[in-house]
Amino acid sequence: MEIEKSEFIKASKHIRKNVWEAWQTYSLIENGDRVMVCLSGGKDSYTLLDVLLHYQKESDVKFEIVAVNLDQKQPGFPEEVLPNYLKELGVDFKIVQKDTYSIVIDKTAPGQTMCSLCSRLRRGNLYTIADQIGATKIALGHHRDDIIETFFMNLFNGARIEAMPAKYITDDNKHIVIRPLAFCKEKDIELFSKGKHFPIIPCTLCGSQENMMRKKVKRMIKDWDEEFPGRSSSIFNAMKNINPSHLLDANLFDFNSLQLKV
Repeated sequence: MEIEKSEFIKASKHIRKNVWEAWQTYSLIENGDRVMVCLSGGKDSYTLLDVLLHYQKESDVKFEIVAVNLDQKQPGFPEEVLPNYLKELGVDFKIVQKDTYSIVIDKTAPGQTMCSLCSRLRRGNLYTIADQIGATKIALGHHRDDIIETFFMNLFNGARIEAMPAKYITDDNKHIVIRPLAFCKEKDIELFSKGKHFPIIPCTLCGSQENMMRKKVKRMIKDWDEEFPGRSSSIFNAMKNINPSHLLDANLFDFNSLQLKV
């Protein structure tokens, strides 16, 4: 499907602006960083790599990029697509083959979603690769819509107020993970991806699981935005405007020490 050139240009401007805003807000990449860009073959990770390559050339920040793909041995995965694409770009890259697919199939009970286990196995392997290549930052392709959806999934299923941070340190204190697309809308990424003609590789592991919770939450938010335009933007901005004293978590605010001033 072709898109209008004006749509592509607009989406491109939005993405670069939003990435730079997140970059400056959270100090995502600094001089001397070696950034491992996790490339799955989907629209988000292609966009992530593209925009970081842009700022590698156009910004004053001096950093290295290594594109990394974890081939999880899903049936039908076209192994030649990413190496050919990255060679054409002239990007330093590493392809690592790990059969996590068989583990996910074996350990997932019938009717259960595969994404959680698949993600945990993928993360563990990516952290190991980061150590091997000396990466100082691990860049993931999650965008604004992913963050909002995760917020509601944790709210509904985990009884906690939690989403996806734009930057965090892993539990073992060994890796810094960043999400440069944190402020980017998925619709802009879709338009940008179509305009760039990225060689998209679909995920065949969970793509057919139509009833999984994330897709239900995505539909819910889409319905809200259609009925109340701008609602998702309001929700996202609320995550950046938190008042702990007006919530109920005694670990975040010292309610016990509240005293009247005489």
